[in-house]
Formats: sequence, C-alpha cells, structure tokens
Amino acid sequence: MRVVSLVPSLTEAVAVTAPGLLVGATNWCTHPAGLDVTRIGGTKNPDVPAIVALRPDLVIANEEENRAPDLAALRAAGLDVLVTDIRNLDQALAELDRVLRACGVGARPPWLEEARAAWAAVTPDPYRRAVVPVWRRPWMVLGRDTFAGDLLARLGVGNAYAGHAERYPRVPLEELRACGADLVVLPDEPYRFTADDGPEAFDGLPAALVDGRYLTWYGPSLATAPEALRAALRRAAPGPS
Repeated sequence: MRVVSLVPSLTEAVAVTAPGLLVGATNWCTHPAGLDVTRIGGTKNPDVPAIVALRPDLVIANEEENRAPDLAALRAAGLDVLVTDIRNLDQALAELDRVLRACGVGARPPWLEEARAAWAAVTPDPYRRAVVPVWRRPWMVLGRDTFAGDLLARLGVGNAYAGHAERYPRVPLEELRACGADLVVLPDEPYRFTADDGPEAFDGLPAALVDGRYLTWYGPSLATAPEALRAALRRAAPGPS
C-alpha cells in the first residue's frame, strides 16, 4: 500500500508499525525521527495536488486536525480518505486499530497492547482542578470533550472548563485566574509554553509543564504517557508571581 498521513500522531503510528507504507506526511510529522517521506504541507493547509501526485491508496486524517474542504478535495480527486474521530482514550485505541487494519496491518502491534495495559493500570492521584491553556494571545483552553482532558481525568486532574459549551474556548486571563483552579497545566504544543512563558501569568499557581506529545498524541507515545504525565503533574511547582 501507499499511505499519506495528514496527522502527526497517525504518521508515527503507521511508520512505527509498518515501515515503508508511508509515502507522504505533513511538515509537522516529527516522529519517528528521520522519517523519509514526501512532505505535503501542514495539517490545515495540505498541498492537495502534491498528495494526488503521490497516488496513495489511502489518506488518513482526523476530523479535528484537518479541514473538511481539503478532505472533500482529496475525495473529489478519487482518493480514499479515512477520517478518525478521537475525543477520549477509548476512541483513540479503537481508531488506531481501525487505521492500522485499513493500512493492511493484520495483528495489533506490541505498542498498542502496551498502551492499553498502561492506561488500564492507572489509578488517579488525589483530585486537583486545573486550567489547561493550549494558546495565548488570545488565551485558549481545553473545554469539553477533548482527548487531552480525558487523559488528565484518568490521572486525577479535573478540567475546570470541561463543562464549557466549546471544546477550545477563548477565555480572558482574568477569568482563568479566578476560576478556582489549584493547578495550571501547560503543554509545549500547539503553543510552546515554557518555564519562562506561561507560569508567570497565573500569579503563583502551581504549574505543570508537560510534553504535548504525551498529552495530545494518540500513537506509540500512549504506552509511556501515563508515567511521563504523572511525573510532570507531581513536580508541579508554584509559578512566579
């Protein structure tokens, strides 16, 4: 098969499981390291003619990561497009299985079984209520029904905006500071929060700087994500005020 991936997580899942299937991936597909395929633009602005020219048997995408008009254009060009819908861990595991089967992989790869086992063994830490920014200028946070929010909940961290009407609401910083959270979780993607860029905005609230790949990617990283995320959450330190 010839496969093009429009989602970094799915790129890694396919490349690790069945090396040689991928012929194209986005500029943001950074894992596995050294992946040697044709780059076809970004997740939000893929080069449709370049994808068509690769003559893929399958294009794999995600309803949140990729734009409907781009997927429609690929289908109009006669390509088979598989679109995943992932809003929690259970969906992620099921959709990864579906993607790999669509790529011709017969048996579940070891990393997928390891991910199932790792998350099944998780017991939550004492509850903490967190605000989870994903962007600033303007500030945007995790809202309802998100994959990252589900992972945090399994570790004992409740999302302060889980009940919001939007999945990624824009919220003024003053409101974030006053929402009653006792923790701010700052991933390094899509916005690259760092020790010097993010914690200072929250008036000394303990800040957990987490690797965004463990919090937002659904693929081989899921096998080690519980341990990595828990370690980052436990070492959350008061931010500068």
